[in-house]
Amino acid sequence: MLKNFLSLTFVLLSVSQATAADLPRDSDYDYEPPVPGSYSLPVVKAAADGAIFDSNGKPLNLRDLTHGRITVLSFIYTRCAAMKACPYAAGVLNQLHSLSVDDPTLAKNMRLVSMSFDPDYDTPQRLAAYSEKFLEEKSGCEWRFATAKSRSDLESILAAYGQAVDKRANASDPQGPLYHILRVFLIDRAGRIRNIYSSGTLDPRLVVADVKTLLLEETRLSKQ
Repeated sequence: MLKNFLSLTFVLLSVSQATAADLPRDSDYDYEPPVPGSYSLPVVKAAADGAIFDSNGKPLNLRDLTHGRITVLSFIYTRCAAMKACPYAAGVLNQLHSLSVDDPTLAKNMRLVSMSFDPDYDTPQRLAAYSEKFLEEKSGCEWRFATAKSRSDLESILAAYGQAVDKRANASDPQGPLYHILRVFLIDRAGRIRNIYSSGTLDPRLVVADVKTLLLEETRLSKQ
């Protein structure tokens, strides 16, 4: 767990210096992000539902966390130490949360969800402890941590989102006991997936541009 925490700390430090007005380029994302509203995001499909617990142990449905706000949903597990996987995704969501502290529009309209696919280990109590590494700022947008209520519920959710998860041959692998491809979902207020980010595209500048593009879309449609 110490190794996981050090990896996570490194990622958080590496993405915590930007401001909402001028998120910096880096070696992975050396391009100018698109201007919000200058493009459109097609509907991919409806975001799937499923029975879950939040980090307080409260039972709810996943749709409760994918409707009503523009949601960034990341599938993770807390034992992951692969730098371009869960720790990186958590770091990007942490950056988005930090930006929302000073951006009332993001704070009011955006939600972050970290959904564990390791329910046997990631109990609500462990998720609550994990969330404390990120939620030092009590203001900003909503950020929820959750896991499935059962293994069968989990498999149904993962299949619906196309999120593959496999056990590593070596359970003591330094990157963690599970292997998965990073997938992070942008979901609009109506519960429809509008973008899917991978490790190669999960740039916080792009996510912010996409969230603001959806907000501008809402404004435009409300005037029609």
